[in-house]
Amino acid sequence: MNRNPKGHTRVHPIFGGGTPVYLCLFFMLTHCGPPPRGEWKLLSDELESSWQAAGIVEEGRVTIKEGEIRLDAGQPMTGARFVAWQSAKLPRSRYAIEYEAMRVEGNDFFGTVTFPVNDSHVTLIIGGWGGTLVGISSLDDLDASENNTTGNAYFKNNEWHQVRVEVRDDDLRVWIGGKLFVNVSTKGRKLGLRAGDIEKCAPFGFTTYATRARIRDVVVRRL
Repeated sequence: MNRNPKGHTRVHPIFGGGTPVYLCLFFMLTHCGPPPRGEWKLLSDELESSWQAAGIVEEGRVTIKEGEIRLDAGQPMTGARFVAWQSAKLPRSRYAIEYEAMRVEGNDFFGTVTFPVNDSHVTLIIGGWGGTLVGISSLDDLDASENNTTGNAYFKNNEWHQVRVEVRDDDLRVWIGGKLFVNVSTKGRKLGLRAGDIEKCAPFGFTTYATRARIRDVVVRRL
């Protein structure tokens, strides 16, 4: 900074008034990068190819078509697995899952979803034990029919049922058709999957038990 012959202050262009703004913008672009993604539509054209059959012995056919997962009845289970959870950088906590599920034929679980919770995985059972059971499996090595998330609801075949799951740091919540079914603290609890075929759906996937089902509008959002 200096003075011209008339006594006016001259600001050097490198250190002048607007420079801090440019430096701040430069820092953000080079160090911060774009904001983290907040939403994934798992049956969009972008991610549809990341689904595959779970590989359960004697499972039914799994078809991904027109924005839907269609699962034929297995002997007894069928699974569809989303394999890109890690590579697509989806969250493992503080996120919500939304989807719609329909049981086309049968009378057992149909919209069951397996999903990550921090370093573990659990399964939300929908329509189990003859068609009505709802709950989380497993908590403290207890299945959905044995722990304090157990609930019951009637699910009519050939109707869409809206599901929302919220995974937070220390609790899980589940709504079906807008009704709260699960609201449980996970702090200090042992979380895990029931040993067996359901493990083939990790880190994220849907399963049916002796039923034919359809799944659509699968969305994951950060909370």
